[in-house]
Amino acid sequence: QLQASGGGLVQAGGSLRLSCAASGRTFSSYAMGWFRQAPGKEREFVAAITWSGGGTSYAEAVKGRFTISRDNAKNTVYLQMNSLKPEDTAVYYCASARSRWVPEPRRTEYDYWGQGTLVTVSS
Repeated sequence: QLQASGGGLVQAGGSLRLSCAASGRTFSSYAMGWFRQAPGKEREFVAAITWSGGGTSYAEAVKGRFTISRDNAKNTVYLQMNSLKPEDTAVYYCASARSRWVPEPRRTEYDYWGQGTLVTVSS
């Protein structure tokens, strides 16, 4: 089970940190990812991190602004979002990958999903 939290309303240029708490599986053995879905759009890849935290991957749209990290002792994955833009507005989902390593940025590479947390960035 994955529980995402930390969403909210923030002004453009602001920051938020999302958290994803995992339970019921050895999530520390798997890569983790964040996706987002804006109204009327498909769910898209945002960032991913290997099981150990030693490797990361980001979508071009968030590179340099977002940072994914994990604390395996707490079974928690984070997404630090800085310099937020109105186009970052979306429901953000965390997910557990099928492998230990960062997979291709496709939804099908992930088999467990959280419920989503809404991020709204006002201009």
